[in-house]
Amino acid sequence: MPRTTQQLHPHREPVAPRAAATVLLLRDAPAADGEAGTVLEVLMTRRSPQASFAPSAYVFPGGAVDALDSTPATHAALRRRPGQSPAQLTQAVAAIRESFEELGVLLARHADGRFADATDIAALDRAAPFVAQCQARGLAPAADAMFWLAHWTADRDLPKRFDVHFLVARMPEGQEPVADEREQFEPVWVRPADALARHAAGQFFMIFPTIRTLERLAAFASADAVLQAVAQQRDQAPLWTSCPRSGLLAGRESRYMEHEPPFGELALVCPDGQMLHALDWQTERPVPLLKNVQRLTAPNPGVMTGPGTNSYLVGDPDTGYIAIDPGPADEAHLERLWRAAGGDIRAIVCTHSHPDHSPGAAPLAARVAAHGRPRPPVLGLPSAPTARAASRFTPERVLSNGELLTLAAPAPTPENTHTLEVVHTPGHAANHLCLLLREDGLLFSGDHILNGSTTVVDPPDGNMADYLDSLDRLDALCAQHGVEFILPAHGYVLGDARGAIAHLKAHRLAREAKVLAAMQALPEGGTRDWVRHAYGDVPERLWPVAERSLIAHVERIRAMEPGHA
Repeated sequence: MPRTTQQLHPHREPVAPRAAATVLLLRDAPAADGEAGTVLEVLMTRRSPQASFAPSAYVFPGGAVDALDSTPATHAALRRRPGQSPAQLTQAVAAIRESFEELGVLLARHADGRFADATDIAALDRAAPFVAQCQARGLAPAADAMFWLAHWTADRDLPKRFDVHFLVARMPEGQEPVADEREQFEPVWVRPADALARHAAGQFFMIFPTIRTLERLAAFASADAVLQAVAQQRDQAPLWTSCPRSGLLAGRESRYMEHEPPFGELALVCPDGQMLHALDWQTERPVPLLKNVQRLTAPNPGVMTGPGTNSYLVGDPDTGYIAIDPGPADEAHLERLWRAAGGDIRAIVCTHSHPDHSPGAAPLAARVAAHGRPRPPVLGLPSAPTARAASRFTPERVLSNGELLTLAAPAPTPENTHTLEVVHTPGHAANHLCLLLREDGLLFSGDHILNGSTTVVDPPDGNMADYLDSLDRLDALCAQHGVEFILPAHGYVLGDARGAIAHLKAHRLAREAKVLAAMQALPEGGTRDWVRHAYGDVPERLWPVAERSLIAHVERIRAMEPGHA
């Protein structure tokens, strides 16, 4: 966890969220003219223009949980499935009540299991206590028909926040939605893809959780498919849980879920949800991530480098700086890096010798010396004999695994000391290393772990067995030091460091299983044949690059064969 004294923005306690529930009522409708079969539709409604939250937005029916929704007496009146917890029953009855009050849809059953009909609905008063009315008419709210799709907690930056459970249920036969004309207007059945298209055209305003929910719902072909997916969830858990984060992109607010690339960076820079961090990739100025960490991206974007190579400066004006991965020998980039450090660079570390990482090291050291400061040493590991010609690199001082590089002010304290631990992580390259900023629990991962893509493991200098072993070593180190964030050489900061490592390892092993299957299906084939099968989900233009990692997988597979010498 980063030191609070290194955070860029003062602590701000987010508003406490209020419990709420909403329900996606689903049906299968006849396909449009010229299409066969049926299509999935969901019921949506437009909120009042005077609403205090999301005015005029199209939403799913729902609202805040009331005190009566959570009482034992209310729960006893519900039809339920085995295993539904008291919290789930509270959420279910809240969503059922709100769908009745707002749209006149009654998810309740008679004793014989029949859903309520139009006569039942007409006999109930939307403004009167809901459960008591149901009981008086011999109806039980159908919590057993409600399944958990998602759990959303509103962004930390919002002045009014809700902790909302998104449930799904099939629309009862014979019922028609009728808006209350106070909170909700214009109920409409819509295909998820159509709602998204209309929103993109500016005709159907929706808020972020609604949009993301519809994006996932659009992947299902029918109501049955949705209900089957949620019914199979272990412990009746939701398909996903999210508390989004917001940043600025092109000067406008932009929100992201946990699986999206900017999320971890926003968690590091603005942990309390301040909407202050610009996410635009640029090369003209450094991007502060903490008070003691800056990132400056080199102007070398491309297929292999993404937005460019990230150079990092660790330190502060009192301690001086260590530069990590100065990048290519681009004079303008090195000038900006030098200026961002105030000229006070004490050491330069290259995570490995590839040409987008190390060539700028010697020119940057020379620039520091030319302006009257001691020449900083270029540190790293020498390239192995297996390295390609363009990746030859000899550091001025060779680092050792576990070595500590420390910056400290003249009067050192825990707040003005910054210690980088060297971790040898062969795999992407034989001389690859990562750096752990101990005081703040940050891992500088070079090319070993990237955001938005997987690194290429290119034999002979790259080795897949070494790569996977290095991932395990990094995971253990993250556990030991409480590392939450990974700062890669390409892409945004990653959050949930151990989760990211576990996901990356699982991805590699799943790819290796595909490689093995391709080898078994085409025993007389070669790597170009196998890449078509194992990397069929990758654009064909990237197959030549993917083939290099495939070769690394093949070498590991063969090394594990019985009798391999």
